[in-house]
Amino acid sequence: MKHIKKVFVLFVIVGLFSTAACTPYHTQGAVTGGAVGGVTGAFLDHSNPWRGGVIGAALGAVVGATLADISYRASREAYSTGRPVEYRTEDGRGVYRADPEGYVDGTRCRRIHERLWENGRLVKDEIREVCEGRRYERGY
Repeated sequence: MKHIKKVFVLFVIVGLFSTAACTPYHTQGAVTGGAVGGVTGAFLDHSNPWRGGVIGAALGAVVGATLADISYRASREAYSTGRPVEYRTEDGRGVYRADPEGYVDGTRCRRIHERLWENGRLVKDEIREVCEGRRYERGY
């Protein structure tokens, strides 16, 4: 029962961190990163699992939101330019690539193939649909 309470409190803390995110992509990245970081931190800090969980959740939420922001920006850039976009970390251990694959029939949406490598190992491989938005304003 003690562990269930700890996990519940950890998810509440992660939820509080995610409310500061800007878009749904940032929120999803912050929640996922916070949850993984919190659980990992709790397991690694043997002397005080609460401290490890809170620190891990905070760091995981920041890292998750940052990766989501990179993904969001790169997919938008690949959509608008029609060319592949690639971001690398300074040490070269992390690589993010977004390749435009074509338009979805009858829509203003384009398929973007996103891949993320860490230390040469493929971590994320998914296809996202990015759509062009139109903004209408009433003029006087």
